[in-house]
Amino acid sequence: MNIKIHTINDTKIVEVTSEDIIINKAEDGLDLLGNIYYQGFDKIIIYQKNITSDFFELKTGIAGEILQKFSTYRVRLAIVGDFSKYKSKSLSDFIYESNKGRQVNFVDSMTAALTILSLT
Repeated sequence: MNIKIHTINDTKIVEVTSEDIIINKAEDGLDLLGNIYYQGFDKIIIYQKNITSDFFELKTGIAGEILQKFSTYRVRLAIVGDFSKYKSKSLSDFIYESNKGRQVNFVDSMTAALTILSLT
């Protein structure tokens, strides 16, 4: 796992990358949150390819458990990827509703992630 820090208008944003899946289960997401939060960051970018596909199956509860913790600790999260391959209406609705807020956003590019997370 690699961590890169982006600074935009005095806002520090952490980009997490890897060649492997970083989040396989809810505990992995909570560990990531804890590690990044402990280092003093509250804005994180992660890529869809680094998250298990089970996350995007809402009935597994993985997404709900992880995103609830991000919300509780007020850590903003942008997930970058192509979500069109998931045909679930409930996931589409979830992404739509998430993107109306500022806590968790599903975006299609790194530029979009940096833009949304740099807004105060």
